[in-house]
Amino acid sequence: MARTTLDGVTKRFESGGDTVVAVDDLSIDIRDGEFLVLVGPSGCGKSTTLRTVAGLETVSEGTIRIGNQDVTGVKAKDRNIAMVFQNYALYPQKTVRGNMRFGLEMATELGDDEITRRVEEAAELLDITDLLDRRPRALSGGQQQRVALGRAIVRDPDVFLMDEPLSNLDAKLRTQMRTELQELHDELEATTVYVTHDQTEAMTMGDRIAVLNHGRLQQVGTPMELYYQPENEFVASFIGSPSMNLVDATYEGETLALDGFDYALTETHREQLSSLSRGDVVRLGIRPEDVELVDEPGPRTTEFTASIVEPMGNENVVHLEHEFGEVVATIGGSQVVRQGDRVRARLPADHIHVFDGGSGAAVFNRTRTEETAPGVIGGGEAGGGSRAAGGDAP
Repeated sequence: MARTTLDGVTKRFESGGDTVVAVDDLSIDIRDGEFLVLVGPSGCGKSTTLRTVAGLETVSEGTIRIGNQDVTGVKAKDRNIAMVFQNYALYPQKTVRGNMRFGLEMATELGDDEITRRVEEAAELLDITDLLDRRPRALSGGQQQRVALGRAIVRDPDVFLMDEPLSNLDAKLRTQMRTELQELHDELEATTVYVTHDQTEAMTMGDRIAVLNHGRLQQVGTPMELYYQPENEFVASFIGSPSMNLVDATYEGETLALDGFDYALTETHREQLSSLSRGDVVRLGIRPEDVELVDEPGPRTTEFTASIVEPMGNENVVHLEHEFGEVVATIGGSQVVRQGDRVRARLPADHIHVFDGGSGAAVFNRTRTEETAPGVIGGGEAGGGSRAAGGDAP
């Protein structure tokens, strides 16, 4: 596997006499063996970025390196990459075995015995050995996805490129395949670039996540860095489900003034906001899971009207209306709130974010604390941990 570097990559398309910048001055250093997720809304440039790494799109500006080789002008077939597409793109007339062999037979000089060995080892790894003699039409969606992965694995590439490979699967199978892909990556220790628009996939699968918007890189970091320390309002609102609450406020020195509510600032808040002037417009942010429903009045507490209640089983998502706008709260499933109820909610001081009202850049982020889960024996190595546990990449 190989380190992959994008340095100032720009991709432009000409459309009807206009120039469309799909990727704009993108620089990312993808570590050897890392699982990097490219995430963002539709049209943000993530698939185009993947296609430039694959060699399926030419780069307008910048360079791409895989290992020690500058591959910017190298043809796709000579880059030693393997790509898994959203559409599995299996040959319907070939068996699973034939689909997995075909690329090696056409693009390499490997002998028949070596090709057979690679196919059988990949099939065993993916638990599809008993499917080798079936054709794609006799396979489920999940089985076809495993075949597409197997076809990539047998190439033993420097880099795996995956373009929304789970988007055609149902919700339950997507969850299962997310786990299997993580396990597969850990076993292969493969450098992987994975594209998705689903931030849940990004958070659960990536060692690091690169968030794109309008072709520009917004932030790259571990899932927990993006969740707790977003660099701007876009990242804050994109990462997390439901999205972070963001409401307009005016900095008044001791408070943030919202319509019908003055949010009291702590001494720490005031120090972090010292670069602001009275009257500056900011955006106050808090995640739904950090909003607390309380019985008694108190600091940073105000009354809302519950407009919509969405029961989710183990939790309820409650939409709360106030003069300053809507706040979404995620509460326990046993807490009873009905549409139209008047409720009292607190916005805890150590859980708020503040963003510049003009640029959207983070002025400060909430306090991040970590706790060891009950039952965990030992803490592991400092800074380590699995993606599922939210550990940082080494």
